[in-house]
Amino acid sequence: MIEEVGTVTKVEGVTALVAVKKKSSCDGCTAGGACKTTADGAEIEAINPIHAKEGQTVKLSMQPYTYLKGSMLIYGMPVVILITGAIIGKNIGEKYITGVDSDLVAAVLGFSCLLLSFIGIKIWSRNISSKTEYKPVIEEIIS
Repeated sequence: MIEEVGTVTKVEGVTALVAVKKKSSCDGCTAGGACKTTADGAEIEAINPIHAKEGQTVKLSMQPYTYLKGSMLIYGMPVVILITGAIIGKNIGEKYITGVDSDLVAAVLGFSCLLLSFIGIKIWSRNISSKTEYKPVIEEIIS
């Protein structure tokens, strides 16, 4: 399980916003919609089954499968789609487009597919933001 410690800043029904300290890995993160960055760190929306109140320090956890699935989608899929688009572009350039370098067609199609994958991931992340299975859960109140 992936765990974080933070402070509850706001309670909204069955969820709570939890402020956690920003880590160095946050700087390169492309999952901007998963949390709101603040001056001191980040605010994460979490499920609050134990009814933690504002100001309490809590422990958050997320299932490794959920984290791995999101990481593979955000980081792995664009690479696979870029390479696939480049291979398809190379084949199309060699067989059907004469007078143009097939490497140029491969680069254009590869990067076009990469851009489309980023748009698809953005749409996917908006759709799952309301699903509770992808949100961290407050496991315990520390203080």
